[in-house]
Amino acid sequence: MSAFAKSSKLLATLVEQRSVLASGPEQLARLERVAIRDPLAGDFDAHVAAAGEGTLRAGRIEIFQINVGKVCNQTCSHCHVDAGPTRTESMSRATAELALRVLAQTSIPTVDITGGAPEINPNFRYLVEESRRLGRHVMDRCNLTILSTAPGQDLPEFFAAHQVEVVCSLPHYRELNTDAQRGQGVFARSIEGLKRLNALGYGREGSGLKLVLVTNPVGAFLPSSSRTAALAEWKAALRRSHGIEFNELYTITNMPISRYLEWLERTDNLEAYMQRLVSAFNPAAARGVMCRNTLSVGYDGRLYDCDFNQMLEIETGFGAPRHLRDFRLDELEARRIVTGRHCFGCTAGAGSSCGGQTA
Repeated sequence: MSAFAKSSKLLATLVEQRSVLASGPEQLARLERVAIRDPLAGDFDAHVAAAGEGTLRAGRIEIFQINVGKVCNQTCSHCHVDAGPTRTESMSRATAELALRVLAQTSIPTVDITGGAPEINPNFRYLVEESRRLGRHVMDRCNLTILSTAPGQDLPEFFAAHQVEVVCSLPHYRELNTDAQRGQGVFARSIEGLKRLNALGYGREGSGLKLVLVTNPVGAFLPSSSRTAALAEWKAALRRSHGIEFNELYTITNMPISRYLEWLERTDNLEAYMQRLVSAFNPAAARGVMCRNTLSVGYDGRLYDCDFNQMLEIETGFGAPRHLRDFRLDELEARRIVTGRHCFGCTAGAGSSCGGQTA
């Protein structure tokens, strides 16, 4: 077990449970079997075409998203990665170096590093330092509790030194809601991490250190459609109770895959949730999905249209390059996106993806 595992009880990953839902193809098959009341039979591509968008294709790649693996110090109940302390998938130094060589050949402005808990990967700091040396903006997808582990104690200072944008998961500004989704004690440790980031200037106007919070519903429903109201509510609540400041709030729709899919099935919520996603399809949201301007890189160098496709084992298709060693920017920027019913999670309501709705 990873040294990052805590003594407190953690959920077992789907892999540990030897669940059939640890398989991406099995998850896709489960979604396809869901009965949906819809004129287009719940076909995602048909919805996109009917909205006048034709075939979903990528455009200019603006975000080079690197998923460094599935090792994490937490096992959250909603995790689409099925990450945890017992997972072993982790990006090697050779793959990290290849990713940077590819990046250097492009003008892609942003590097988005995710996981698992990306900071656990031994090459995380190397990726940050070299990406910044190449003049790229760097984002880190941080679960906040990693900052209270011994190896992560100096991460806030490291982030500030390299002007890393920190994008932090926090399901709710209330302790009960957050701990219900992510485990007992997670909220308190998250607040501690946010305070440390604030002390260095993160989230404060004029500091140049951007702090973003990411929230997702605790339950089988969609995020609030009122972005402005949500931001005001969160800012007031965290400032009043904890003195926390932050710049933006992303609201994420829970994707019906992996551990969240298992929860939906176990609680008999899957059919209703999928119906809700399909019924809330928004053509405007479809125009802004992350796969249009993002390329997802797996821990082994394989290429995907998005992080969700990566976890479902759906590599780039239709003749596009499938590995960093075959990287051809012009072909990737014209690629057709591989879709499935899970994609309704990014187009429901105001839209959601790794960037979420911006409140």
